[in-house]
Amino acid sequence: MLIGVPKEIKNNEFRVGLTPGGVRELVRHGHQVLIETAAGSAIGLGDEAYTRAGATIVANATDIFARAELIVKVKEPQPQECRLLRPQQIVFTYLHLAPDPEQAKGLMASGAIAIAYETVTAADGSLPLLAPMSEVAGRMAIQAAAHHLERAQGGSGVLLGGVPGVAPANVLVLGGGVVGLNAARMALGLGARVTLLDKSLPRLEYLDELYGPQLVTIFSTVDALEHLLPHADVVVGAVLVPGAAAPKLVTRSMLKLMQPGSVLVDVAIDQGGCFESSRPTTHQQPTYVVDGIVHYCVANMPGAVARTSTFALTNATLPYVLKLASKGCRQVLREDAGFRNGLNVADGQIVHRAVADTLGCTWLDPDQWLKD
Repeated sequence: MLIGVPKEIKNNEFRVGLTPGGVRELVRHGHQVLIETAAGSAIGLGDEAYTRAGATIVANATDIFARAELIVKVKEPQPQECRLLRPQQIVFTYLHLAPDPEQAKGLMASGAIAIAYETVTAADGSLPLLAPMSEVAGRMAIQAAAHHLERAQGGSGVLLGGVPGVAPANVLVLGGGVVGLNAARMALGLGARVTLLDKSLPRLEYLDELYGPQLVTIFSTVDALEHLLPHADVVVGAVLVPGAAAPKLVTRSMLKLMQPGSVLVDVAIDQGGCFESSRPTTHQQPTYVVDGIVHYCVANMPGAVARTSTFALTNATLPYVLKLASKGCRQVLREDAGFRNGLNVADGQIVHRAVADTLGCTWLDPDQWLKD
């Protein structure tokens, strides 16, 4: 199969869809790979490294999209990229369609087959292609929070880990999944006092066994949240409903419960955010203030550590890319139910139920699409 990797064009996005090592594996299995020139140069992956791996360097994205059967990206296709897609072409990337109806319309209009990393599932129901970036984002959430707690950044001037004789910061993590676990781990490592809320008792039991009394675990209710917010210096939003918009756990009125200069980090912003007052921001302008509370809502957080993120992402996605390229889209999706869960758009229709429900679109059963 002919595989194309364009340079990412989202604001401050320096990740790339495949590493040279990933390219080499694909070429070794008989596939051809096109890489847009300078796609990885910002993170030390120059054209020469890709050429040595067996890729063909292409001058522009238009040529990549015109020639490739399978497009492998990192972030969702931007409007100008959607216009370059063609019927039956496969695009494999993060999509996050639930809060982005315009992208959904663009993909449907293109006639392309769009498979989303974030809704592919493993046999145990986990999200193997979302996990590596969730790990990065969870850890980065605490770095970002610590920085924006600084008074010069608009924060309350609290040191996350405190010092002898001065109490550390209180960190509240909403959600005990991969993001929440990694955020809690980082915050605990820096000496903060950490409380984590989740609705799954088995997950809370697992986290309690993992961290013991260091981590306070509480079953998530509105009452519990309202009790904890006045004491929180940092709140990390780490909730996820695969394919659907994130629930708004912290309402605008709840901000009045918090101390001025506290920091909200909304890692769920790719799915619309879990704070009512959230709106997407960029690495150039990562924060804004609402009712005295600092909001950090960068929609591509792992892009800030693009080299680490690129290698972690390729490690996870490469086996799936190999399957797609070797067996073809329809065959591999028929054989692998978890991979089939990644199918979001096909032949102009939404084929993921949670995405369709959120967008208010008609849903086509992917099993029916595969029979046609």
